Amino acid sequence: MGSKDQDLAASSGGGGGFFSSIAAGVRSWGTAVHKSVNGMVGYEGLEVINPDGGTEDAEAEAMRGRWKQEDRDSYWKMMSKYIGSDVTSLVTLPVIIFEPMTMLQKMAELMEYCELLDKADECEDPYMRLVYASIWAVSVYPAYQRMWKPFNPILGETYEMVNHQGITFIAEQVSHHPPMGVAHCENDHFTYDITSKLKTKFLGNSVEVYPVGRTRVTLKKSGVVLELIPPLTKVNNLIFGRTWVDSPGEMIMNNLTTGDKVVLYFQPCGWFGAGRYEVDGYVYSAAEEPKMMVTGKWNKFMSYQPCDQEGEPLPGTELKEIWRVAPTPPSDKYQYTYFAHKINSFDTAPKKLLPSDSRLRPDRYALEKGDMSKSGAHKSRLEEQQRAEKRTRDTKGEQFTPKWFNMTDEISPTPWGELEVYEYNGKYAKHRAAVDSSNVAEETDVSSIEFNPWQYSDSPSQ
Repeated sequence: MGSKDQDLAASSGGGGGFFSSIAAGVRSWGTAVHKSVNGMVGYEGLEVINPDGGTEDAEAEAMRGRWKQEDRDSYWKMMSKYIGSDVTSLVTLPVIIFEPMTMLQKMAELMEYCELLDKADECEDPYMRLVYASIWAVSVYPAYQRMWKPFNPILGETYEMVNHQGITFIAEQVSHHPPMGVAHCENDHFTYDITSKLKTKFLGNSVEVYPVGRTRVTLKKSGVVLELIPPLTKVNNLIFGRTWVDSPGEMIMNNLTTGDKVVLYFQPCGWFGAGRYEVDGYVYSAAEEPKMMVTGKWNKFMSYQPCDQEGEPLPGTELKEIWRVAPTPPSDKYQYTYFAHKINSFDTAPKKLLPSDSRLRPDRYALEKGDMSKSGAHKSRLEEQQRAEKRTRDTKGEQFTPKWFNMTDEISPTPWGELEVYEYNGKYAKHRAAVDSSNVAEETDVSSIEFNPWQYSDSPSQ
């Protein structure tokens, strides 16, 4: 069999997916191999988690990874005092752990396989709509397994994207403490709206990331509104050992119009990697009856099959693959996909790019070009400018006001806390229509535009 056939066979009974989920649950007695480093003075309580379940002892595993020994030591001493804290914006982190992308751009990565939403909109079957839409939500997880941290956006920073599947995407950083980003995306088939506020819990050598946010998709043909509740993500071995990412738990997508829903379970990584990447679940009717089985591996492919009221495959049906992860560039430094490179590229930038756009950040751009020293210097300068803006705002008694989104009176409950909801105000569409219909020429060197998200024109630049 070819690799595709082998993967499908594994999903239907040979090594992954729904039919092996019970067996995986039995063999995954706990999460991956947890090892505490004992007998190392100054490292009491340090936990190293090996996803492969190797036989090497904890101290040997701890010495592996991207860090030099002296860097491990210094950052452990600096960070260990924050154990148990939310470190989302608590400390200044070195650029060595960053990738050349901001959180606003990371929000746009969910659009890589947005043709799945197009298919959901075109689909007449209400349960197949949820199959396509939920697998679209799963499709971003290969991007989440990268071992690098995106830059926190500057307050007022934006990100625009066009020239992909007919979409227009705009995101804006609307709060610095706590960090909050908002995005709106639209094409002929759907609208996508998200308010995102990350919350973290630092555990020493790992961090749990809680997606406090509200994501809604409206399919234009049927008019149905879908709401997504993703699982948490845990980044393991931040300082000691080989960094890796897991997202165990439930993903729920609710059809707010009909009451139908999807519940997908992301299996935790077990001993010797058992269960890692596996996703299994069902599309349910409003009456809580299973209608479709959804199964696969979030880093490779996802499939579906109609099922009966007991959740068993319907006779005469077969498991069908409807999404497979796209090929990636070989030996890419940041494990970027081709689409991730498009996100950073000016090829996906619209005419007359906003000067607040993430692509124009000098620290991000310097890191992309491989100049870590310059990136760090620019990052420090931008952070100081942001602090100076806050001092000016406080002195004037003013509040920051986003340009493209309005804060609503709605407070949305989430599994990890309440969320202040922002809504798209429509001004960006008018701005973009005016620019696109004008005689403004394309910038000859768009990268030469100075990054400017600042509220005050006299903000200090030194």
